[in-house]
Amino acid sequence: MAIQAHRPSARSLPCSLTLRAAWLSCLVVISCLCAAGPANAHVPDPMARLASKQYGETAAATVRAWRAMIEETRAQPDHIKLQRTNDFINGRIRFESDLAVWQEADHWATPLELFGKQAGDCEDFAITKYVTLRAQGIPAEKLRLVYVRARIGAGNGNPGQAHHMVLGYYETPAAEPLILDNLVGEILPAGRRPDLFPIFSFNHEGPRAREATQPSADATARLSRWRGVLARMRGEGLDLS
Repeated sequence: MAIQAHRPSARSLPCSLTLRAAWLSCLVVISCLCAAGPANAHVPDPMARLASKQYGETAAATVRAWRAMIEETRAQPDHIKLQRTNDFINGRIRFESDLAVWQEADHWATPLELFGKQAGDCEDFAITKYVTLRAQGIPAEKLRLVYVRARIGAGNGNPGQAHHMVLGYYETPAAEPLILDNLVGEILPAGRRPDLFPIFSFNHEGPRAREATQPSADATARLSRWRGVLARMRGEGLDLS
């Protein structure tokens, strides 16, 4: 998913009611995900040891710094957690395609894998931010992994589009979300990201969107990858139960 960074215009107007409704209603819930819902994510010491064994000391140092950041911010307000998490992941990980990192067309990495490779694509950034914020104590109902169409320059005055994933933070179920993105470093309300249009979103919780949609075949395939990430995280000692 090699798309170029796009920074929205400072003159962007608040999103229309239609776009706002899309951000609020694109949640996809698959019932078998609910059993894996995290209450408190625990980041154990063995994760750093596993990182050192599988990827080397640089990866282990990143895991230790990640854990320290989580502990430092656990008692902080949500906006501090969002900013520290976004800065930590965006600042330490470089954007690379799955083909370049994993020699696969579409690999969803666990936090350990992402820190091990020190590189990943948009799904990997968003997943690790989600896990980090859950570890800091932010409830799952405030977080959604959101697939979007991202508008990018395509030449001849016509914008192109590419699929992209971001993390949305919803202060309340009906609130306009804040968007954590690896392409735009600033955390902005969805209304200031007119370059993004949500397709579907998901987390571990039951239905809470006003118009939760049935997943398409594409959404179902991607949610299957999400289940795979959860299973590998458990195998790596990251307990989200």
